Amino acid sequence: MRQYGGQLVIVVTAILASAWCQKQVQEDPCKVKGRIVPDATYCDRYWECQDGQPELYDCPNGLVYAGKNRGVTEGCDYPWRANYCEGKTQANGPIGRLHCDWLYGIFGHETSCTRYWTCWNGTATEQLCIGGLLYNENTHSCDWPENVDGCQKHPLCNDDANGNVPLGKSCNRYWQCQGGYPRLQRCPAMLVFDKRTLRCVVPPTDECEVPTTVPTPLDEEEDGRPNVPQGQHHQQQQQQGRPSSQGQARPRPPPSRPQQFQPSPQDYQQQNFQAQRGGQDFGGVAEQRSSGGGEPHINLPPGAIPLNARNRPRN
Repeated sequence: MRQYGGQLVIVVTAILASAWCQKQVQEDPCKVKGRIVPDATYCDRYWECQDGQPELYDCPNGLVYAGKNRGVTEGCDYPWRANYCEGKTQANGPIGRLHCDWLYGIFGHETSCTRYWTCWNGTATEQLCIGGLLYNENTHSCDWPENVDGCQKHPLCNDDANGNVPLGKSCNRYWQCQGGYPRLQRCPAMLVFDKRTLRCVVPPTDECEVPTTVPTPLDEEEDGRPNVPQGQHHQQQQQQGRPSSQGQARPRPPPSRPQQFQPSPQDYQQQNFQAQRGGQDFGGVAEQRSSGGGEPHINLPPGAIPLNARNRPRN
């Protein structure tokens, strides 16, 4: 019994010593130049020196601490952007809203392979992948269809996965199938689309005369038009979103990060996204998703007000 009791004392002492050592691992933010350090246990918390005393803060729900002046807001970033949580856990569980698994994040659409949701403080904004790309849940980006499992090709392209398809009664617009996914195209000036040869030709044809007016803009709605991604014909500057240390978004070849669009009286207008993943711009979020060093950032959804990442200090 004495021997067993002695072993028990040793085990208890070792546990207490281990706990004490772990407690000592936490760096004091008031003793470092940046005045802010990550929590030693939880990747979604950090410590900041306030009035000479360390204060504990939480990142916004769905984000984890990335470093001072990094990430999408207040030093916090999307957890899948890097190995932020390696060897750590998240202190806070998800807070869900409509279309949002967490208050902050990028999530796949419930019914469409070409659309997805960006969530900022619980506000979901629908986004669109263009140019025949589909949203890839694994990479959180718009990707080539062959890289996205579980999405069927559009019925418009059943006959020819890489052919042309007439667009209703239009004489200068048509669908161009690329790998089974349609892109809206327009014939060059003074040419019309021939529904017999399925290509742009010099008029007249059986159904189209010589054009006498300026062709209708591609983004104009037309009856019978399927809900599929349009070609990238009108690229716009990225709207000003939350603060970011990244420079202007620049055009990039696919696979690209998701492209943003906003409702307007005429149609959905598309907006350039920038982000970076593996040497390609995620549209940083092209980012503004993340801060310097080429890390992506995502534009604030319309009407969303940046949320201070700091919650009430924890004692």
